[in-house]
Amino acid sequence: MSSHPDGGVPQGQEQQLDISKADTITCDECGNASFIQAFFLKKISALMSPTGQEAIVPVQVFSCGNCGTVPQKMLEQVKNS
Repeated sequence: MSSHPDGGVPQGQEQQLDISKADTITCDECGNASFIQAFFLKKISALMSPTGQEAIVPVQVFSCGNCGTVPQKMLEQVKNS
C-alpha cells in the first residue's frame, strides 16, 4: 500500500485494526491493567514564556488505577519536557 504524503492513510483506504492483537500495558509496580488520567503541572517562568508572563502548563499522563504509579516512560517524557 502506498503512503499518503502527510504520513496518513490515503483517503478511501482505511486500515482495519484488530485491537485484540495489541499488547496491553500493565503497571510496572502492581501489574494492574487499568489507568486513569492524571496531570503534572509545569511552571513556566516569565522569561521563558512566549507571552512574557508566568504560566502553569498541565501535562497529561496516565497513572495506575490501583496504586497510582505513573509508567516510567511517561515520567521520563515529563522530566525532559
